[in-house]
Amino acid sequence: MTSLHLMTVDSTPSSRKRQIIHRTRGQRSGPITRLVSPSDLGEMIKPFVFLDYFEAQSITTSGFGWHPHSGIATITFMLSGEGFFYEDSTGKQGKLLQGGVEWMRAGGGVWHRGEPAPGLMLGFQLWIALPPEQEQALAQSIYLPPHQVEESGAVRVVLGRYGTAKSPIPAPPSINYLVVQLKDQEHWRFEPDVGSTVCWVAVQAGMLHTDDNTLASGELVVFEESDTAIDFHAQGDTTFMLGSAIKHPHDLVLGYYSVHTSADALYKGETEIKRLGNKLRSEGRLH
Repeated sequence: MTSLHLMTVDSTPSSRKRQIIHRTRGQRSGPITRLVSPSDLGEMIKPFVFLDYFEAQSITTSGFGWHPHSGIATITFMLSGEGFFYEDSTGKQGKLLQGGVEWMRAGGGVWHRGEPAPGLMLGFQLWIALPPEQEQALAQSIYLPPHQVEESGAVRVVLGRYGTAKSPIPAPPSINYLVVQLKDQEHWRFEPDVGSTVCWVAVQAGMLHTDDNTLASGELVVFEESDTAIDFHAQGDTTFMLGSAIKHPHDLVLGYYSVHTSADALYKGETEIKRLGNKLRSEGRLH
């Protein structure tokens, strides 16, 4: 289990410094900044294979129409906003509120759509690649209201666990996906689980310092593969997302909206997506 420490950073020369090996500000298209795609950084930080940051007024965006996925789980976290309406082909509907989480395990295939409520909307959507035993599973959607997103000190746990907090979402073991909010000049040490060598941080607001590095608002950085602890120091009130996991050991076999571990699994996923699309059309829900 990972643990939480709000502390003074040990800056002695003997401290092991975990290096940053990649930085990006992604590519912005309208209200969305694409920070990670399966065909680029996703290979470096898998099972985390996709990350979008969205910052939009609902009046400027019509939302996301019906679209399919397979082989992955999508996780949407609302930092701020009046809500986002979701519907999926499992029959579930929900409204994602500020501080809430939407989990959609596409598994063997699913379609979903989303429409923003009025007002400013800030948040992240993450995809994780599923292991072979889950990539063909039945689709599953879970909507967590804000009070069910547990906290431990400065950390809210979206997936996995940290300190005394644990997410009820049944994500694959070893994946921790955290929202961290530090006050100006506050220090925080992240201690990964043993063997969790993948770690990245996306800074949404404020500025972070770690060893000799500065992480600015809007940046995503990838740390070298190691399970060494990382010390963070906030400059200004700072909000960031952190992902940590044991590295996904499988190849990423890519479809347009899908990520699988083999060509056969991708074929099965795309076949199920086609079947579900035809069903939605016959019901008049997809045009």
